[in-house]
Amino acid sequence: MNWQAISFDWNQVRAFLATVQEGSFSGAARVLKTTQPTVGRQIGGLEKALGVTLVERSVRGLTLTEAGRDLLEHMRTMGEAATLISMVADGKSQDVSGEVTVTGTDLLSAAILPRVLKPLRQTAPGIRVRILASSEMQNLTQREADIAIRHVRPDQPDLIARHLGDFRANLYAASDYLDRVGRPHTPRDVATLDFVGNADPERLMAPLHNMGVPIRPESFVMSSANGVVAWELVKAGYGVSMQPEALGDADPGIERVLPDFPSLEFPMWLVTHRELQTSRRIRVVFDLLARGLSERVRRGNRFA
Repeated sequence: MNWQAISFDWNQVRAFLATVQEGSFSGAARVLKTTQPTVGRQIGGLEKALGVTLVERSVRGLTLTEAGRDLLEHMRTMGEAATLISMVADGKSQDVSGEVTVTGTDLLSAAILPRVLKPLRQTAPGIRVRILASSEMQNLTQREADIAIRHVRPDQPDLIARHLGDFRANLYAASDYLDRVGRPHTPRDVATLDFVGNADPERLMAPLHNMGVPIRPESFVMSSANGVVAWELVKAGYGVSMQPEALGDADPGIERVLPDFPSLEFPMWLVTHRELQTSRRIRVVFDLLARGLSERVRRGNRFA
């Protein structure tokens, strides 16, 4: 192979990397916001430029060839370098306009971010915010988001994080549900009630067991990976759920299952890539979120 003669389009490499990551042309097309035939043509063009076959197509799907496996890590290195170049260039921009993507859990995105971000329309009307409501750990280093609100501190060296404080959560249920089944008097009584779970309901079992509530997997009669849906299930009277105190205490139709039950605390981290801290539009949104979210923590976790 004559490597000095090779010339190819960077979009072809992006198509190849996205296909490997997603496992299909259709998945790559969805991520790249293009069409499946376009992805196929780009990979075909890359194969022609390199003079090798990178993927084999069959009824069982796509499989990397030996050449594809050999070149994959080199292309990933190229992709990381291109991403860093993009971030550095973006970081040098001082134009207070353009899009900023903020990601947080669906419940936080629905209940908190609309109020926190409202002043931005007066202070920087040129900034367009895209809220990515997701419980997934978005990869900031790959620019899936510019700013993330997380409940765990990231450990990637290229990310900077600011601890804004700790939100508190407690056990809540709809008043009409407790009217129907009776109000518990002890933590052990709580374990006899129905529960509404979130993304991974059984993860709640260990801390509740430590707090004297011996719930079982079958206690979770309803659950949803979407926090907003889980909250609506609680309001509809399906059972007990661990929810933010700021949300539960503010709803007149919801009450704490045990008034003296201790709170669970979960931290709130505001995270961005270090290169983006020099971007004026990213910095404006980052600082606004830091002020707004910290204020809500100081006010006793009230969302409103």
